Amino acid sequence: MSQTQNLPVAEPVQQSRGVDRLVTGVATSDGAGVRLTRVLTQDLQRRLDPFLMLDAFGSDKPDDYIAGFPDHPHRGFETITYMLAGRMLHRDSAGHEGLLESGGVQWMTAGRGVIHSEIPQEEEGRMEGFQLWLNLPAKDKMSTPWYRDFKADELPRVRTAEGADVTVIAGVSHGVAGAVTRDDTAPVYLDIHLPAGASFAQALPSGHNAFVYVYEGSVQLGDTAVPKQRMAILDNAAGADGVRLQANEAARLLLVAGQPLREPIAQYGPFVMNTQEEIYQALRDFRDGTLA
Repeated sequence: MSQTQNLPVAEPVQQSRGVDRLVTGVATSDGAGVRLTRVLTQDLQRRLDPFLMLDAFGSDKPDDYIAGFPDHPHRGFETITYMLAGRMLHRDSAGHEGLLESGGVQWMTAGRGVIHSEIPQEEEGRMEGFQLWLNLPAKDKMSTPWYRDFKADELPRVRTAEGADVTVIAGVSHGVAGAVTRDDTAPVYLDIHLPAGASFAQALPSGHNAFVYVYEGSVQLGDTAVPKQRMAILDNAAGADGVRLQANEAARLLLVAGQPLREPIAQYGPFVMNTQEEIYQALRDFRDGTLA
């Protein structure tokens, strides 16, 4: 069982990154009509390499989410689903099954191919969370699919002296290692809850691309106020060794960073490869029933 660590290692940040730009997500629907906001869109994939997509979903209206995501394929990347509220049942062609509940994380490596479904297990109440797509390097795009569910109490947590509560999904924060590590992309994925007026500092490798997404309240990042439901793409300033931010009011946010792969990106819907020929092959495999 995970325990919150109350005496964390301090994160010395001498020079904070600033905000390159603020991004407003695009309202859309996916699956069988699930309403969501696409925060990290396809035109930002190169800028935020190795991340391919971030969707935010949240509604109290069952019609917005009840149909879920019936069977659909993936190849060539990883999906990380973080559930803030609600219950979602996962089943896939590799034989994995798991119930994703409030506060939990589902990490799936599609690799060479998987067909899966994600179906809500409630008919009323709030369904809220995020799905992040993380690219795989060319050498791993045809790897064996992998899947892991993490219950809320299995995720490492840390509380800072300033009162920040941090769930460490991936990477390291204040000396606490996250639930998952990846050598090539070295992702950092933090869910940070800040009381009003509290500050937070996180060391980040200088080569990582990074962004913040505020989903409750607002934060100050240097001279830039980042309001609710905005993504702040962090700059890659030479000499910056992390990020410092402060809550203008009680706030909740995601901090995501990763080592860019700097490889070609070819995407067609649920397939992300390096060349168009590999995309055509994925389509043929799916058509012929040999994708997964």
